[in-house]
Amino acid sequence: MARGTNQKFKLYHLKNIMVNKTDDTHALTMPQILAELEKYEVSAERKSIYTDLRDLEKLGVDITSEQVGKYTYYSVCGREFELPELKLLVDAIQSSKFITLKKSNDLIKKLEGFCSKYEASQLQRQVYVQDRIKTMNESIYYSIDTIHVAIAENKQIRFKYFQWNIKKEQELRHNGKFITVSPWALSWDDENYYLVAYDAEADKIKHYRVDKMLKIDMLDDARDGKDHFNQWNTADYAKKNFAMFGGEEMDVTVELENNMCGVFIDRFGKDINFIPVDDKHCRTRINVAMSDHFLGWIFALGDGVKIVGNAEAVKCATDMIKRLTEQYK
Repeated sequence: MARGTNQKFKLYHLKNIMVNKTDDTHALTMPQILAELEKYEVSAERKSIYTDLRDLEKLGVDITSEQVGKYTYYSVCGREFELPELKLLVDAIQSSKFITLKKSNDLIKKLEGFCSKYEASQLQRQVYVQDRIKTMNESIYYSIDTIHVAIAENKQIRFKYFQWNIKKEQELRHNGKFITVSPWALSWDDENYYLVAYDAEADKIKHYRVDKMLKIDMLDDARDGKDHFNQWNTADYAKKNFAMFGGEEMDVTVELENNMCGVFIDRFGKDINFIPVDDKHCRTRINVAMSDHFLGWIFALGDGVKIVGNAEAVKCATDMIKRLTEQYK
């Protein structure tokens, strides 16, 4: 048999054919495999393909064969990612607000390379929320990478921070000056990435929306604020700061109807304690950063939930109610 012009790429093309065109429900016979190789100007004999398939198995490609009638069918049955796992990743990408539409499509296209062409069609699931607002900051991926590197190398960073103005334009805060902080953690909350960092000038922990950070540079200076993060727990920080809006931390006692317990477990975890008040009500104490966002969350739960302690927390709630009453008279 005359040798094809791309003979030296035979094993490479064979792997791609098996990975892309076979799966648990699709297989190829030997004549079909030879025909597929011919499309790449690769000619081969059956005996050499048997050897190549064994070589691919040694390289980690899980190939199975099944005799059906007079034909033997070959397919890739085991993959690095199972199809349900890929679907889960696609769902997360499509529903994520911080990943731009362009980057979402790029990432899903790459994930399709982990399955056959037949399974790939199932990954275009379109599960994202209708009219989902995606971030417009394409540099966020590189920003996150720079922050991770700075944390790993114990370095400070500087960046500029912006907000949107009435003209829908980026408006730099702090008069466009660079902000210098010591990065210690990245937190995912309310569909956004936040940098949790120590501000030496203010001597306090602050957080910043990563998609609103521009021109991030890693500095040569070592990080400050280690003492503030010795007992740091990112999950606890996110639970206390509603929508990542900071405020004075305080213990708040909440009285709620028993059927609302699940709402508090979803937010604060199963370690939360409930003390019965009567047959229909109980109380729980939570540690939160007092803010309008926390109070708004409480008010949104309706008349089955109310703050009963401490006195300062009750005052914050009544003050907000008075302010809103005046605002909407």
